[in-house]
Amino acid sequence: MAEHESLEFGKADFVLLDNVSMEEFMANLKLRFEKGRIYTYIGEVVVSVNPYRAMNIYGRDVIEQYKGRELYERPPHLFAIADAAYKAMKRRNKDTCIVISGESGAGKTEASKYIMQYIAAITNPNQRAEVERVKNMLLKSNCVLEAFGNAKTNRNDNSSRFGKYMDINFDFKGDPIGGHINNYLLEKVCIAFGKDFLLRGAPDSLLRSLHIQKDPKAYNFIKVGGQLKSCINDGADFKAVADAMKVIGFTGDEIQTVYKILATILHLGNLTFGVDGDVTLIENTKLVSVIRELLSTKEENVEKALLYRTVATGRDVIEKQHTTQEANYGRDALAKAMYERLFCWIVSRINDIIEVRNYDAKIHGKNTVIGVLDIYGFEIFQNNSFEQFCINYCNEKLQQLFIQLVLKQEQDEYQREGIPWKHIDYFNNQIIVDLVEQQHKGIFAVLDEACMNVGKVTDEVFLQGLNTKLAKHAHYTSRKLSPTDKSLEFDRDFRIRHYAGDVVYSVVGFIDKNKDTLFQDFKRLLYNSSNSVLKAMWPEGKLRITEVTKRPLTAATLFKNSMISLVENLASKEPYYVRCIKPNDVKSPLLFEHERCRHQVEYLGLLENVRVRRAGFANRQTYPRFLQRYKMISEFTWPNHDLPSDKDAVKRLLQGCGFDHDVAYGKTKVFIRTPRTLFSLEEQRAEMVQRIVLFLQKVWRGTIARMRYRRMRAALTILQAYRRYKVKSYIREVNRRFKNVRSMKDHGRHVKWPTPPKVLRRFEEALKSIHSRWWAWTLIKGLSPEETLQVRAKVAGLEALKGQRADLGLQRAWEGNYLKRDSPDTAASFTLVSSDLQRKDKFMRVLFSCNVRKINRFHKSENRAVLITDRHLYKMDPLKQYKPMKSIPLYNVTGLSVSPGKDQLVVFHTKDSRDLVVCLQDMVPANESRIGELVGTLLSHFKSEKRKLQVNIASPIQCSMNGRKCTVIVEPKINQSQPDFTKSRSGYILAVPGN
Repeated sequence: MAEHESLEFGKADFVLLDNVSMEEFMANLKLRFEKGRIYTYIGEVVVSVNPYRAMNIYGRDVIEQYKGRELYERPPHLFAIADAAYKAMKRRNKDTCIVISGESGAGKTEASKYIMQYIAAITNPNQRAEVERVKNMLLKSNCVLEAFGNAKTNRNDNSSRFGKYMDINFDFKGDPIGGHINNYLLEKVCIAFGKDFLLRGAPDSLLRSLHIQKDPKAYNFIKVGGQLKSCINDGADFKAVADAMKVIGFTGDEIQTVYKILATILHLGNLTFGVDGDVTLIENTKLVSVIRELLSTKEENVEKALLYRTVATGRDVIEKQHTTQEANYGRDALAKAMYERLFCWIVSRINDIIEVRNYDAKIHGKNTVIGVLDIYGFEIFQNNSFEQFCINYCNEKLQQLFIQLVLKQEQDEYQREGIPWKHIDYFNNQIIVDLVEQQHKGIFAVLDEACMNVGKVTDEVFLQGLNTKLAKHAHYTSRKLSPTDKSLEFDRDFRIRHYAGDVVYSVVGFIDKNKDTLFQDFKRLLYNSSNSVLKAMWPEGKLRITEVTKRPLTAATLFKNSMISLVENLASKEPYYVRCIKPNDVKSPLLFEHERCRHQVEYLGLLENVRVRRAGFANRQTYPRFLQRYKMISEFTWPNHDLPSDKDAVKRLLQGCGFDHDVAYGKTKVFIRTPRTLFSLEEQRAEMVQRIVLFLQKVWRGTIARMRYRRMRAALTILQAYRRYKVKSYIREVNRRFKNVRSMKDHGRHVKWPTPPKVLRRFEEALKSIHSRWWAWTLIKGLSPEETLQVRAKVAGLEALKGQRADLGLQRAWEGNYLKRDSPDTAASFTLVSSDLQRKDKFMRVLFSCNVRKINRFHKSENRAVLITDRHLYKMDPLKQYKPMKSIPLYNVTGLSVSPGKDQLVVFHTKDSRDLVVCLQDMVPANESRIGELVGTLLSHFKSEKRKLQVNIASPIQCSMNGRKCTVIVEPKINQSQPDFTKSRSGYILAVPGN
């Protein structure tokens, strides 16, 4: 905290001085200056001493140290006051302002720039483009306004010759969204006649286009008495200003017009007038052509405006020629007016660009403002004229505001709230403000009255008016009122006793500067320019000479009105103060002039400020606002209290925290004496807010989770209901389509199944399987035992050979015993032999019989007949009345092999590796395929006996003949009439008829 800063640097807050006296105040101020501590607090006021050197205390690391911290947590700094103003604006939704005051050269402009830099740095962490644009505009506008509004004086290298008040608008999130600049009383003489940064920094090509040479001594408006008078701007500054204007949004044409106006002013200063008899002439006419080109107007119009004045007398219009004195006056007035219009246009143009756009408070929330006032300081020169008078009046108004808000208002509040208080005397400068601005009696009123007099009006007449009306005023005097005061000149000087000291003013030029007269001819000349930017600066030039216009307000009245408006604007905001002090007049970083600084401390009222702060309370808040901010600290006030009043609740809260000794209770407010108490309350609040936020997050997250759960449950209910609906709809549709399936001819085989929902796809497969089995059962339940055996055989054959052979004979009836049908002539012999075999071998039924072509053990083929019963496989000789040749027990058969073609080749595999290779033949009809029947019948029989029969479909077929491995290959041949076997190297070849 600031008050814990090492004592070697003095007291960081003047309120902490052991004794409040001017000597101790000055000793502390000097010690801190010598130790490099240029900032010191008086409560919440920052006292800043100009160090006259660059200091490394404004970088990003320093900004982070002050960001979000309370005022006294860090050593005194401008950043602390800027952060306090920003927090008050953001937390309490209050408009705030930072008033920077002090005399010329005390460092006010630099202070305002650092404050702007800090505010720009702490806003918008997300780097959004629009906010970055506004911040950049606000910072760049400083550069442009300084270039055109500051000048070098004998007291200050970069003195503000204009007053600037900037409002920065923030949205409800605390991000800058725009701004507005007000300028006050540009001191045109110092600026227009002292600007040479164009010469020093502009490139040669630009200077040539403006007909300008680099030597500043060549221009009368820049050199004064042969000695060059210049500002500090150089080539680097010129580029910075040009770049800043581009960034802000000035167009190329606008920037060129600015250069042309500056060049025109320089050329005007070199215009000289001579006399030829009674005629006034321009001696250097080439400059008229240059000015005509720069102003984009006609040469004869320029010459005419410089040498003549058009006057309307009734209905007549006459041209009155200027004397050389009048021509010189008109030339100078034009130069100053052009510069003033240029400066005001620049301010207006910047405002157009940075103003808040499309902001709707109903949608975006209330926008708040931080105002920064950087205005000329109190000035006492060797020769003080109208400008110094206005500047010092401005400082009187600001001092009055400071007195009202910090001193008088504070003491009045203690009395109003019933807080015990010892009154502290202070100087109220309201009497001086009234001396200047009072209606009918004030200096401005006398000046305006003198300007409105008919006939020749002189500065001496104005001084006589002041002497008449202000003769008895304690703060006004002149040589006529004080004849013995030789520091005042007769008919020229008057003295005002300001709050900052006595200032002698010379009335010379007061009347002219107040009228600020510019001949209408010049306004028409510039309005009729073909340069649209220049034309827009002079809208009153469109009036014809005969048109009667209202008398324009004088410079004094305009300035007084703007000051009153400024003070009202500042008074409506929560103020923060930076009081700047100039340590010496020679701009030395080492010299601390005691009397010079003491004088500033006195007229800034800093000692009175310390006494008031010392005797008073650091913070005060209304009871409702205090409770709103700190009620979460106490269980008696959170979330709402049940005590008789807010005052009682605040008392209970502070007693519970142990701070009752450090506070006072007013009628409507609680007063807290030391900052430590406030810090402690803030720390406790921050800790509780964190817990409250966590609690609110928990509640809100629970609420969101419950809402999400209810939505999910509702969605699930809808989903389940929809699924049930889809399932029921599907089942109803299936039931409707298959309702009469029993009475259908094909038992529902033609019925198309409805498309099931995704969840019922497996169920649909099961239903189809059930229907297929039911359909099969319906077909076979009425079959005889013989038909049932045949169906089982077909099913077995289909399972074994489906997809492997083309024709399985499923469409015909399977007779099994084909020898009777194929050979009707020998059927009786076969019947007789089969009956004998049945008696002998006791078989139950014949499974299959057919004529075949076989291979014998001598590798020769021969015709045979095959009879397969449920017990044996018999080979018979059809040529010998079907004499049985050899039988193979059926249990000895292990498998069958058939080819995938249309041939009728069958290989019976046996356990003893004596395979039987045959080809079915002599079938009726001839092209009938019986392989499927043979395979199916044997498979069905083996299955009924719970034995396994291996069926192979292959080409070529592997087999064993008398224990020897061999291969049977099927080859179709075109000329082959009957199938027949031949011997090959690897086994046998079955030649079958080709197509």
